[in-house]
Amino acid sequence: MDLNRVYHRLNTGSKKWSQYPEDVLPMWVADMDFPVAEPIMQALKTRLEHPLLGYSTAQQSLRQTLVAHLAERYGWSIQPQDLVFLPGVEPGVNMALNALLPAGSGVVVQTPNYAPLLAAPAHWNLPRIDLPFQAHANGEYATDIVALQQALPKARALLLSNPHNPLGKVFEPEELRAIGQACVQHDVLIISDEIHADILFDGRRHTPIASLSPEIAARSVTLMSASKAWNIAGMKCAFAIVPNAELRQRFNAGRLGLVDSVNALGLEATQAAYSQGAPWLAEVMAYLQDNRDYLADAVKRRFPGVRMNLPQSTYLAWLDCSALGLADPQRFFLDEARVALSAGLEFGEACGQFVRLNFGCPRPMLEEALARMERSLSKRG
Repeated sequence: MDLNRVYHRLNTGSKKWSQYPEDVLPMWVADMDFPVAEPIMQALKTRLEHPLLGYSTAQQSLRQTLVAHLAERYGWSIQPQDLVFLPGVEPGVNMALNALLPAGSGVVVQTPNYAPLLAAPAHWNLPRIDLPFQAHANGEYATDIVALQQALPKARALLLSNPHNPLGKVFEPEELRAIGQACVQHDVLIISDEIHADILFDGRRHTPIASLSPEIAARSVTLMSASKAWNIAGMKCAFAIVPNAELRQRFNAGRLGLVDSVNALGLEATQAAYSQGAPWLAEVMAYLQDNRDYLADAVKRRFPGVRMNLPQSTYLAWLDCSALGLADPQRFFLDEARVALSAGLEFGEACGQFVRLNFGCPRPMLEEALARMERSLSKRG
């Protein structure tokens, strides 16, 4: 597989490539520019040999594949019936908030955070309680457990991004255990977005928070998908793991005619990803780690006004542009470099001097973006 090959995606209906004019290089939304694994493409072709595409439901074989994946990859033992299939993680977050929380319940969210998680509580008139990360001098971000303990009595749910978007943070088991135990102590639901669980660098291993104890699992809704790791977001297939049967019944009832079933091809793609996609993922992960290191070196050498802490996970870099003296870094790079990044303000009110850059792309595309950004800054004098 030639991961250096640049595929032209204009006129394919791609959200990433349709958002801006054709001369803009899109480095924003979490969508990789790599071809999908051949086993997934073959599974889709095989399914399309059958002429009918009616309503579909997850088969027991897919449930067993996911049970096996969670056990092998994370050491997490679940039952097939714990799985609830959804068209996306974001609908699952909103289903959980609406179905499982009393009216007016507070929701704790660590900041900065993925924009849909920040926005979700307001959809249901639930007050959001922001819990800022504490940045350490070594470039890591720690959960302030004391502050969490103080916030949880005013809340009924914690929205967790694990691994974290946009910081690229991997939560260590002991940190997750402290978070989970605090939620148990205060009778707080944990809604954990773990969509980037398979994209960890430097030999790290993901820990699902619900895997740490039966007590934590009993109050957890964990949301996962093959969409990010295997680059199949357009297939619209995700799943929730809800071990607590009573909670699962209430969660499923939260569809309310708004959250539909998963499409037939999404189920086929997910089955192929988790059962046959490991070699492809290993190759892509090695490439992503090289891209991450290349980007980090470029930022250090070529962008003295930009700071980047090395992401431990995801293919998203969180760039601090404070020292550049720009009123709006995202707008500057869009207008002057013709590079589209995600604006920091999407991830929190205090993040106006940050941008998020997607390095999940062929190296030539990454270098082109960096060269454009470098030239735009040099023109300022």
